[in-house]
Amino acid sequence: MISRAYYQSSIRSFLSRDCSSILGVLAAHNSFDLTIQQRNAWQQQILNLQDQLSDLSDGEIFFEFAIPRMGKRIDVVFLLKGIVFALEYKVGEAIHTRSSQDQVLDYALDLKNFHEGSHHCPIVPITVCTEAPRVTNTLEWASDGVAVPMQSNGSDLNYLIAQAIEGARNLHGFSAEACPQEEWAQSSYKPTPTIVEAARALYQGHSVQEISRSDAGAKNLSVTAECILQIIAKSRREGRKSICFVTGVPGAGKTLAGLNISTHRVEGTDEHAVFLSGNGPLVTVLREALARDDVSRSKIIGESISKKEAHQEVSAFIQNIHHFRDEALRSEAPPSEHVVVFDEAQRAWNRANAEKFMVQKRGATSFDMSEPEFLIKVMDRRQDWATIVCLVGGGQEINTGEAGISEWFDALARSFSHWDVYHSGQLRNSHYAWDEDLGSKLAGLNAFERTSLHLAVSVRSFRAEKLSDFVACLIDGDADQARALHQHLSEYDLAVTRDLDVARSWLRRHARGSERTGLVASSGGLRLRPEGLNVKAKIDPACWFLNGKDDVRSSVNDGAKPGHSGGIKVGHGDGRRDARRGPI
Repeated sequence: MISRAYYQSSIRSFLSRDCSSILGVLAAHNSFDLTIQQRNAWQQQILNLQDQLSDLSDGEIFFEFAIPRMGKRIDVVFLLKGIVFALEYKVGEAIHTRSSQDQVLDYALDLKNFHEGSHHCPIVPITVCTEAPRVTNTLEWASDGVAVPMQSNGSDLNYLIAQAIEGARNLHGFSAEACPQEEWAQSSYKPTPTIVEAARALYQGHSVQEISRSDAGAKNLSVTAECILQIIAKSRREGRKSICFVTGVPGAGKTLAGLNISTHRVEGTDEHAVFLSGNGPLVTVLREALARDDVSRSKIIGESISKKEAHQEVSAFIQNIHHFRDEALRSEAPPSEHVVVFDEAQRAWNRANAEKFMVQKRGATSFDMSEPEFLIKVMDRRQDWATIVCLVGGGQEINTGEAGISEWFDALARSFSHWDVYHSGQLRNSHYAWDEDLGSKLAGLNAFERTSLHLAVSVRSFRAEKLSDFVACLIDGDADQARALHQHLSEYDLAVTRDLDVARSWLRRHARGSERTGLVASSGGLRLRPEGLNVKAKIDPACWFLNGKDDVRSSVNDGAKPGHSGGIKVGHGDGRRDARRGPI
């Protein structure tokens, strides 16, 4: 079994080994070039811990413990008396920064919420700045058993450990036996990543099974991904044109499935599919996040790649659908891609709206097609083969000018009867049909039903559906139904108020680490401006969603400028927490 840590042993064994032999084990498991800075950091950690843990006779210690699938490693973790200690060393640092406090707290929250062995364990995060002066720490526990991060310079670790052991005795429901160290390291880890984290993981070569929290959801996503890849392979092998419609329940991971396809190389080629979305901010944020990640990882492995180069590479497979469409208007040449993924395909424009936009905004003399018909026509320019993957959200209102799924079928029937149509069978469902008889439209096409194209399992938190129902009832004023649903949501932190300042204060108290908060407001809510909420204010999506607390353009900056929400949202926006840390 592959270890999750570069080094793991009992504390007793760790104390008896010389520093050089432990360094050798760490170096052997390090997949990157070992720099002198890293070697010196490990050496100081080892010597410091051998000194501070010298009076202990039990427990287990881990160096460079991997937080699975997300590419993160905790410097040191050790289990002692049923408590998980997570240490982040800042060797040579003289100041305990807020970012280091947030970093170690994020690690602790990830362990608590998604590492099965840590669910019932107290977790104590500690930052160790080796050149910092000694400070007085007060042990404080949150309701979930995660302590407020403690600050050490390394010389007082033994005292902080003893303080935590004594303090844990007073925790409600705590039992040292609830955290067996022999099983802890290999406990399952099932995160629900944000879409940015998921894109990063997929870009690094991880699979949807690895980054999905739900076992059933992971299996469902894997089956769907394999079905799509088989359709792509068949189209390439037989020189066919194919289109497949992927449906799914709310939270099932349709966008995740689309990103998964776009990060796969087309079998037998060096070509990637391209992920197309009309959600401009999403495209901007994903591109920026992946480019930053690419630059960061290249530095670690000793390579040099500029931000511009990283953006160019990422932009090849994540694009704004409108830019893709506009380029196809400029030239009659076939697109370079064989495979395209259209996110939220039901929101493509009907003929009237497409014509109005193309003539008024793009200067076209005329435009007599709906957006679905034009997009199929563009891919049909390829003489060899092509595959279109349409991600279809169900149960959503179709806005004015949006064509719905029926227009895709009408366009296929009018002009592209030679295309193979793959669907899940769910398109006859009222959630996707929008009062259209899609069954009869399918009957006239070269259609094939593949049940695997439906994502039937939500990979969001366990109670997400009931939570959504609860919020809907609350907004509708259905107090009785909201009260009934609330009984099933005991593990969520829920609060209801009509006072915006109270909401802000509550969220600021409850958000921990780098968790983001914000406010959901109507784009037409102009009267909110006196409350400091300017819904018309422009933001830079990449800075807003990705930058840290030290940037005034970020959603997590404490001093967010007037006109923005000050980082307040009705609900935690981190997206990783399960039922233990849910939206408000």
